[in-house]
Amino acid sequence: MKRDRQGVLQHIGRTPLVPLERIARGLPVRVLVKCEHLNPGGSIKDRIAVAIVEDAEEREVLHPGMTLIEATAGNTGAGLALVAAARGYGLVCVMPEKMSIDKRVALASLGARVVITPNAPPASPDNFRNVAQRMAQVHGWFLTDQFRNPANVRVHEETTGAEILEQTNNRVGAFVAGAGTGGTLTGVGRRLKAALPRVRVVLADPVGSALADGVETGKLGADGSYVVEGIGGSEAPPARMGTGAQKSDRAWERRRRCRPRRRRVAAREAAPEVGGSPPAGRAVDTAADGPAGRGRVERWRLPALRLAQPRAPPLAREPCSTLTNPDQDWPRARIHSGNCTEV
Repeated sequence: MKRDRQGVLQHIGRTPLVPLERIARGLPVRVLVKCEHLNPGGSIKDRIAVAIVEDAEEREVLHPGMTLIEATAGNTGAGLALVAAARGYGLVCVMPEKMSIDKRVALASLGARVVITPNAPPASPDNFRNVAQRMAQVHGWFLTDQFRNPANVRVHEETTGAEILEQTNNRVGAFVAGAGTGGTLTGVGRRLKAALPRVRVVLADPVGSALADGVETGKLGADGSYVVEGIGGSEAPPARMGTGAQKSDRAWERRRRCRPRRRRVAAREAAPEVGGSPPAGRAVDTAADGPAGRGRVERWRLPALRLAQPRAPPLAREPCSTLTNPDQDWPRARIHSGNCTEV
């Protein structure tokens, strides 16, 4: 039985759509941003956090007092922390050590237990996703599994995509977003394409990620390093796979690789309007140069009114590392013969 959302959970979703006047000045189209940073937990991941928990409750595999565990870059953990507090669950967040101290402190301040793992490739037993899975098995915790949980894609199809269509009166030329789990692009892409078959769904991918080549050629590119947190990857997001999407209805048709300098400039220009995080600049940069940008309209053959719809940035949370010793010892996961313990 589905529980009513109470308190802060009532305010997840229904985020505003804001035009970027300065960045889009001189363009033949409007550029809009979906302000997902206005969700209570500060990002679009609030949507999947509550959706995954509600789905598990309805299936009666999650009960009050249980502990949730998730492999997260930070934003999904923040969303789950809000849901866990509201519904009476414990929460363990497993993060790779490359994630910022501020994210660790923010999650801990929200009541999560934070476990840090080495920066390891997906096939390694030390990879944060593999560690989270083993810890769930060892301790009997509920693995929310944002990367594979179908509720991830479904909530974006049912809410995020539907909101965009409603807020634009069904007039969208392009949707631009980065990808971590792939849930946003897949879910929103499905909803938009069902209503607007000619809409373009664009992956904004950092240089060093292997995903962009996979979109264009069907074969993942070489894995490299990049500084952007929470998006990109070295393997196809499981959330995009096995979700029932037809191969002919590709969610990611095109991509523009983002250039760090342009991204920083775009982030500074957009900061007063949507926030100053690098992902905001990345998506806006792609939107301005891409299907709805200068010199691209005829080539992309978009509808008469073209809107580039980048995903909004995560909340630019107040720096909090000074409130807690940034050099403190964070729990780490250690694997012994297939088992993991915290040290």
